Amino acid sequence: MYQHLPELIDLNRLLDQVPDGFSVRVAHTVEVDGTALPIHVLALGNPDPNLPAIGYFGGIHGLERIGTRVLLVYLRGLLNRLKWDPLLHRQLETLRMVFVPLANPGGMWRNTRSNPDGVDLMRNAPLDALERVPFMLGGQRYSARLPWYRGPVDAPMQPESQVLARVVEEELGHRRFSLAMDCHSGFGVRDRIWFPYAHTTKPFPNLPEVHALKDLFEQSFPTHNYVIEPQSRQYLAHGDLWDHFYLQTRAGGGAERVFLPLTLEMGSWLWVKKNPRQLFSRQGLFNPRPGHRMHRILRQHLLWLDFLARAAGGWENWLPRGDARLRHKKLAMAEWYGWHHHS
Repeated sequence: MYQHLPELIDLNRLLDQVPDGFSVRVAHTVEVDGTALPIHVLALGNPDPNLPAIGYFGGIHGLERIGTRVLLVYLRGLLNRLKWDPLLHRQLETLRMVFVPLANPGGMWRNTRSNPDGVDLMRNAPLDALERVPFMLGGQRYSARLPWYRGPVDAPMQPESQVLARVVEEELGHRRFSLAMDCHSGFGVRDRIWFPYAHTTKPFPNLPEVHALKDLFEQSFPTHNYVIEPQSRQYLAHGDLWDHFYLQTRAGGGAERVFLPLTLEMGSWLWVKKNPRQLFSRQGLFNPRPGHRMHRILRQHLLWLDFLARAAGGWENWLPRGDARLRHKKLAMAEWYGWHHHS
């Protein structure tokens, strides 16, 4: 039934193994070529809103299948660990974990970056950049036939974007601490972890918290190979979903809520460099092809995904306050924005 979409077949197989205590629902169904494609939302762990949460998202761009595949491998590992790992059960007593592994099934079915209506979901939020964006790449309203189409002016967000908005609002945004990890590919020769903003070069309010999280990761795993940086260091864009969700969450709960949306950009230019024939395939530009390379990519990001879950669960032990927060802000401004404070 889903022969064009092996990722959905794999996800359905996983859902057949889901134990009690897992919440699984179809948040929306996309009709493409006479086929109904579901957007699944999975959640496990403690739903108590006083506890921290982490959300994992993939497949927002239909061409970038590797993001969905990384999440499915991670999810399969969690399901298997639930059978034998008492530490995981203990972790889930104080943490909520939410997954939307395939957010744009219609785009993945059709092998397009956009959804079936031609809208790039990562340019679809009702938010305009405050400074100049790159022509086209930063989002355009000329035509759905061209890439990076934002959708019509004043139209509601696309159904897929609305699913993500509801998941953030219901599962993440009302908590004292939450993280979101959105998996993409296709930028650069290095794996990058981006944090807001995309709509402005101004530092975002939770800069000290992100810097403290980066410090925590580097202390825990000093040999990691990620570039961690604000997205604005690379390019600005209109309509960024995570900027929008962050601003909405902050407006609803004030500064005492910390919601940190992060994006993993897997560096697919390296895959093309190692295998130039991939240039001649749309899939090859965004996804590793040879089996051994695919396995390595799937394996190498599991550590980061698991670290984030642990960091969310233990947020009160590392989140900076008072003088420590001020120190992290100064370090972050110097590292990412070239701002040096001379006292």
